[in-house]
Amino acid sequence: MKRQIFSAEHEAFRDTVRTFLAKEVLPHYEQWEKDGIVSRQAWLAAGKQGLLGLAVPEEYGGGGQSDFRYSAVLAEEFTRAGAAGLALGLHNDIVGPYLTGLATEEQKRRWLPGFCDGSLITAIAMTEPGAGSDLQGIRTTAEDRGDHWLLNGSKTFISNGILADLVVVVARTTPEGGAKGLSLLVVERGAEGFERGRNLDKIGQKSQDTAELFFHDVRVPKDHLLGELNGAFVHLMTNLAQERMGIAVAGIAAAEHLLEITTSYVKEREAFGRPLSKLQHIRFEIAEMATECAVTRTFIDRCIVDHSGGELDAVHASMAKWWATELQKRVADRCLQLHGGYGYMTECRVAKAFTDGRIQTIYGGTTEIMKEIIGRSLLG
Repeated sequence: MKRQIFSAEHEAFRDTVRTFLAKEVLPHYEQWEKDGIVSRQAWLAAGKQGLLGLAVPEEYGGGGQSDFRYSAVLAEEFTRAGAAGLALGLHNDIVGPYLTGLATEEQKRRWLPGFCDGSLITAIAMTEPGAGSDLQGIRTTAEDRGDHWLLNGSKTFISNGILADLVVVVARTTPEGGAKGLSLLVVERGAEGFERGRNLDKIGQKSQDTAELFFHDVRVPKDHLLGELNGAFVHLMTNLAQERMGIAVAGIAAAEHLLEITTSYVKEREAFGRPLSKLQHIRFEIAEMATECAVTRTFIDRCIVDHSGGELDAVHASMAKWWATELQKRVADRCLQLHGGYGYMTECRVAKAFTDGRIQTIYGGTTEIMKEIIGRSLLG
C-alpha cells in the first residue's frame, strides 16, 4: 500500500538524511562498532546538516519544525541503514522536549545552541541498578543545600552516557514523596563528583555508548533545576508518548527492511535444485510477515499523524510501541532462520539487525509495562 502521510518536503528531507548517512556515517560505522562509540565529529556533521534540534525554535539554532513526521523519517532511514549507534532520536525526541518545554529562557540560551549544532550531546539518566520502570524505586537523591543541590546516587544503562555533555538526571528531592517526590536536574560535563563508569558491553548496538553514571556529592546549581520542583513524574509521563512512538517507528521500519532483504535472498538462494521461494513453506512465511508488516504499518502511520497533530494519547502510543517492537523481534527471528547458516554470521545484515533490535521490546518501557498501561486504561 502506498503511504500517504508524507509531503514532498518530508521526502526531500529523507534524501538529505540518506546523503548524510552515505557520507558521514556508513563509511565509519564499522570502526565505531569496534571502538564502542561514535565519533563526536559525526554529531557536529549532523548539526551542520540540520539533523539536530528539528523541533527547537529557530532563534536558538534549531529547525523550528514541530512536525513529528520529520523525526519519523530520520528514525526510518537510520534504522534501514543499521546505524543505531548515532542516537539522534534520543537527543532530538527524548531529551529535546524537556529542554524546549521546561527550560527557562536563560537555560534555553545556555544549552540549546550547542544542542542544535552538535557540540553539546545529551542524555537522560533515569534507570538505576535497582529501579527501571518503577519510578518509586529511584534512590538517587538531591538534597537542598540553600544555593545548590547536593546530588548522590548512581544510574545505569544510560545511552550516550560516555559522550554526553549534558545529562538530565531524575533525582529524589522529597524523601517521602514517592514517585511525586522526584525532580529533573541538569548535570554538565566536568562537574566535580560526576563520574562515568564503564562503557557497557551489549549484545547489539555496539557503537552506541551505554554507560554507568555515578554522582558523589555533586554540587548542582539551583538554576539547573529543569521544570517544577517535585514535578519530574508529570514531566516524564508527558513526554513518554513521543519516546515510545520513536521506538515504534524504528520497529516497523526494521521489520519491513528485514522482509525486503529476506524476500530477495529466498529468490536467489537454491535448495534441492530450485530457489527457496518455490517452496510452499517459504512462501507462507513471507506472506505472513508481509501481511503483519502491512497491517502494522497502517496503524503506526496513523499514530504518527495523530502525534504530529498533538492528538496521540499514552495508551495508543503504548499499543504502537509494544506491537511494532514485538513484530520486529518476530520478523528478525524468522528472517534469520530463512537465511540458514548465513543468517548466524555476524557480517550478515539480518544477524546484525537481530542483535541490534533485541533491546526494542525493553527500553522505553518493556512490553509488559505497555500491556499494563493499556489494560489499566480499559479495566481500571
